Amino acid sequence: MSLTPQIIDKLESVVARSDELTRLLSDPAVQADGSAYRTHAKARAELEDLVEAYRAWSQVDRELTDTRELIASGDADMAALANEELPALEAKQASLAEQIRLLLIPKDPNDERNVMVEIRAGTGGDEAALFAGDLFRMYARYAEKRRWKVDVMSSSETGVGGLKEVIAMIEGRGAYSRLKHESGVHRVQRVPVTEASGRIHTSTATVVVLPEAEEVDVQIDPKDLRIDTFCSSGPGGQSVNTTYSAVRITHIPTGMVVSQQDEKSQIKNRQKALKVLRSRLYEAELRKQQDAIARERNGHFGNGARSEKIRTYNFKENRITDHRINFTLHQLDAVLEGDLDPILDQLITRTQAEQLKAATESEAVGS
Repeated sequence: MSLTPQIIDKLESVVARSDELTRLLSDPAVQADGSAYRTHAKARAELEDLVEAYRAWSQVDRELTDTRELIASGDADMAALANEELPALEAKQASLAEQIRLLLIPKDPNDERNVMVEIRAGTGGDEAALFAGDLFRMYARYAEKRRWKVDVMSSSETGVGGLKEVIAMIEGRGAYSRLKHESGVHRVQRVPVTEASGRIHTSTATVVVLPEAEEVDVQIDPKDLRIDTFCSSGPGGQSVNTTYSAVRITHIPTGMVVSQQDEKSQIKNRQKALKVLRSRLYEAELRKQQDAIARERNGHFGNGARSEKIRTYNFKENRITDHRINFTLHQLDAVLEGDLDPILDQLITRTQAEQLKAATESEAVGS
């Protein structure tokens, strides 16, 4: 597969930029400035994979040129050898070109961020709360497999061991890139432990995945906040302490409300509540931008609405189905133990295919 002149020009500029960054990193003045050195090193690292792929493609392209010249040389013996090598070289070049096209897809700037995961029980009463608990444990186990840290910001338990709601921060490199497609309605089909007749019930839980927002991303004017304090309480309204340590923050312009009572310290509860609020405001702004883009294209992922059913977990058949990509896996037990990669890899691959298709169409229009 060949690369268009436009792509090659872009790649040449990327190589030139990488070479310039390498030169800067060897400059004693830059080496003495820790901040500048880290900035340049990070920028070069982001270009490294693309530069290596393009250099490999260029080498194969030169070998293909030489091989085709041998075939056209008139020397029968050399032409025969060259004809044997040609298919392997063409396949290698096509593979490298595909790799380059994927590397050229604009990266989501939030991909390397930590994430805020919010899970809420939906329809189905106690069974929905139990399912919400199952989902939280699934994500916690997945995070453990990837050596990510899970910090529960707040949770509301039910008397039967389920979760009405849980908000957790998952910290780790690439957390958002792996989990960002999990937002939506998750549906479970199974026989509840309280069901004597053995009938299958359907319940739901809603998952929201937000990229962690830093203060630099979202500036919150203190005048826009109404902060109330109250005594924290446990299940059934049971008093936990008699101090006003629990915090409720209302963002007046948007009406968003965040409550936090897991910590005994009012200051810590306030800090956690502000972190949740900041991430929600950041995600709301991102969603506005993404919705505007989504209205202009039809993809495999529906309209991305929060109310959209994205996945079904069928216990009787040990089956999990992702409805956005029509992907079914008969390994529900393994998935609930945190083995999410088979599904996430399919979602990411489909996303990249859609982005590559859009980029190719754009390239065709521009050529």
